[in-house]
Amino acid sequence: MSQCRKRCRTRISRVGRYVYRLLTGTLTQDSVEDDFELSTVCYRPEGLDKLLEQTKFTKKELQILYRGFKNECPSGIVNEEAFKLIYSQFFPQGDSSTYAHFLFEAFDTNKNGSVSFEDFVMGLSIILRGSINDRLNWAFNLYDLNKDGCITKEEMLDIMKSIYDMMGKWTYPCMQDNAPKEHVENFFQKMDRNNDGVVTIDEFIESCQKDENIMQSMQLFDNVI
Repeated sequence: MSQCRKRCRTRISRVGRYVYRLLTGTLTQDSVEDDFELSTVCYRPEGLDKLLEQTKFTKKELQILYRGFKNECPSGIVNEEAFKLIYSQFFPQGDSSTYAHFLFEAFDTNKNGSVSFEDFVMGLSIILRGSINDRLNWAFNLYDLNKDGCITKEEMLDIMKSIYDMMGKWTYPCMQDNAPKEHVENFFQKMDRNNDGVVTIDEFIESCQKDENIMQSMQLFDNVI
């Protein structure tokens, strides 16, 4: 393997650890400095000021996030292929490519085939610091694959299949082949209030807000950084 490919694989692995620590609440200034050996990375003041206004992160938090992102992504963007490779580091027992595609689409708000630091931190601000409604809207957008304002059974089935593929069948020793479809049926039984075959944003938010388990899981994102 060439030195270039080795360096590329090392960078992908480091970015993977960065994303994992960020989303699991183990990202701290010390851990970022340990992983990325921060030294002479300079943040662009105009970008920082704008993101301070647009997100709910503090200046210090944005600097930590930017240093890690920029050190491992010097171009300032991540394409879908790299994003999928990052995700695959954490799910070697399964195929995470389809779910990573859906997640990438949710972060790629400009639909230009890449996720910039700005895209990434704006999404994280919603997930980690947004209101319950903000977070539920973001989740709905993830599930609404064709962005037509409603979730169909076909879309939810695609999501559920991608999650099962990602986790690997061995994780669920008793899982049957129709398990994803059963989850979809349970989802629609709970969410589709008027039984018209689709779940709207209002139905989704209302149902989630009445679900104690969902509300508790939302609170787990509080104060992650």
